[in-house]
Amino acid sequence: MKWKIKQAAFDDVKALQQRYALNLVCARILAGRNIVTPEAVKFYLEGDISFLHNPFLFEDMEAFCDRVLQAVEDNEKVRVFGDRDVDGITSTALLVSELRDMGLEVSYNVPMGDEPYGMTIESVKQAIDEGITLAITVDCGISCFAEIDYAQSHGLDVLVTDHHIAGENLPPASALIDPKIPGCGYPFDSLAGVGVAAKCIWALRFAQSRFYRAPVLLLHAYPGNETVVIEAARLENLEVTGRITEEVVPGILPEANSRLLKFLSSGLPIYVLDKDEEMVQLKKAFPKADIYMAGLRDEFEKVLPAVKGRSLFALSQKSRFALYTQVRSELDTLIGLFGAYVRATTPMLYKDYQRLLDFVAIGTVSDLMPMTDENRILVKAGLKVLEAEPHDSLRPFLSMQNLLGRKLSTTDIGWQISPLMNASGRLGRPDVAIEMLMANDQIKALELAQELSRLNKERQRLGEDAWTRLQGKARKSYESFGTKLVVVNDTNIARGITGIIATRLLKTFKCPSMVITATDDGRAIGSMRSNSGFNCHEFLSRYSDLFDDFGGHAQAGGFSLDPDKVDELCIRISEDIDYMDCPDADQEEVLEIDAALKPEDMNQDIMKVVERFEPYGEKSGPLLFLMEGARIENLTAMQNSKDPGQAHLRVTLSYGSHLWPAVFWSAGPRAGHDFDEGEIVDCVFRMGRNYYKNQELIQLTIMDIRRHL
Repeated sequence: MKWKIKQAAFDDVKALQQRYALNLVCARILAGRNIVTPEAVKFYLEGDISFLHNPFLFEDMEAFCDRVLQAVEDNEKVRVFGDRDVDGITSTALLVSELRDMGLEVSYNVPMGDEPYGMTIESVKQAIDEGITLAITVDCGISCFAEIDYAQSHGLDVLVTDHHIAGENLPPASALIDPKIPGCGYPFDSLAGVGVAAKCIWALRFAQSRFYRAPVLLLHAYPGNETVVIEAARLENLEVTGRITEEVVPGILPEANSRLLKFLSSGLPIYVLDKDEEMVQLKKAFPKADIYMAGLRDEFEKVLPAVKGRSLFALSQKSRFALYTQVRSELDTLIGLFGAYVRATTPMLYKDYQRLLDFVAIGTVSDLMPMTDENRILVKAGLKVLEAEPHDSLRPFLSMQNLLGRKLSTTDIGWQISPLMNASGRLGRPDVAIEMLMANDQIKALELAQELSRLNKERQRLGEDAWTRLQGKARKSYESFGTKLVVVNDTNIARGITGIIATRLLKTFKCPSMVITATDDGRAIGSMRSNSGFNCHEFLSRYSDLFDDFGGHAQAGGFSLDPDKVDELCIRISEDIDYMDCPDADQEEVLEIDAALKPEDMNQDIMKVVERFEPYGEKSGPLLFLMEGARIENLTAMQNSKDPGQAHLRVTLSYGSHLWPAVFWSAGPRAGHDFDEGEIVDCVFRMGRNYYKNQELIQLTIMDIRRHL
């Protein structure tokens, strides 16, 4: 195992320290992870949902909102089409609940049993027969070209919200909200399906406010060097749609030639913070111009205490929004204040909206979305809701999992929440999890939570039975594909656990893995999993001519095909495998260390650094630290280790002025050989909190140990 300390440029570290008032360790970690631009840093230092991207950046968002509002006005019947995984389950529950709260009659359709993913012609026909006039997809739909074409041509309008990669042709829906569509206008393409649904909900709420489609101009003028500098921005739906800056030498520029005056002559209302002060500067620049503007100070001070008694310049020095602009501008501060005012006076856009984010965090983490950009804020805020004020429907479930009232992390979602919800979909009963999330009765919610637990135990049993049976077949496939790929085709595997088996094969053989089985209606269906360095979607696209349907992400994919074509698929893969760029299973693992900690750094405050960089997940793994010259004070094997060759160790390390309890998984055989009690060692580790018998303590997880040289 190689150790590699991430390199950070000295200038980047110093700039981060100075601009954001960070300590050396935090600045070093950010620079080492190449998080140095203001836009990137924002999502690591902030957790407030005010910093999320504006949903109206989606080109079709207004069309989406207008169609839903029309459905409300006309008392239409709506059906939500979702998926069976946790992302689809949370997306469905979230949107159905919101639409019902808007007064709509809403039903939902998710794949039950062995039903295929996404919309089908049969499900569309059923919706039409039942008088449904508006269909909305969540976590699916972008590849349902024929189904949506059929729906639209038969009077069923379709709105697509999805996050999967689009094919060559886009479906003819009334609106397409998918961040992976090229040219969609949205700046972040890695939202989960539930993240896209949450964006649509915020936009729908905004569309019901007095600010929807009500463009305004914000203006700020200030003295320059014998000049007047005037900045103005046009906002619509809180998004900047136009901006201009003009520096005017009084008496020199003819007013007829001013680009700024033309910008202001659109007839839109013009707002400033302090009307009298702004008017003084404008009169210097344009003595003859007749500009009417309204001051916002009185309105702002009613709901934004920080504004009281402060100038725009003073507010800019403290503005978190201005901190993350490339060049600080007082106009950006005014824009931020206007947005804060709208949110403060419209609770459903801020305080009430945050209460939805527990579902968003669960779906985003469960779907293995990268913990980058705004996913970090969505999950960070969602974890806080899960800890302090989860949906009432979730309380029995969280209590059953011993998570209620605890400080939670993405690990808790991944290990204790996601598997149970996923089990319902894997065993063909996603409605159990959906109904639990939407339950209004605590007794009903508890009954459904218990049913999820039962389904999860059944899923575990099926998984273990299949794993025991398939290991020999998997080993043979691994060798036949030159250790680059594993393909297991077994019609006795339960359809719902193909992804689980593929993940287990990936971890065992350390190469991309594919599992194929058969459904009750005779179709062949499969799941694929890979680590970074191999793109499942690109791989499957090579064989798109064989598939009835396929899709997914870089590290996870799914497909269906005629069972008679499975052999042809395997033959073609075997012919291509030598030319494919597959990860090397024998490549030595590299531990990329974020920071080497000095003894004085290693104190109780280091946990604050760890928690500042949460949430952890895809593309933002847990911090890895290095301590050099620690002493092993105690070394014991865990009593519950079943396999002596994989025994786990409890270790107590002395470093600085503290003793640090640690665990070292599967390291039993190394004790007494590579390191021993009483020795001085170098140690790479992660840090976290451990809960045992209602007690919380800081615990290290050792990744590797070497004798100190």
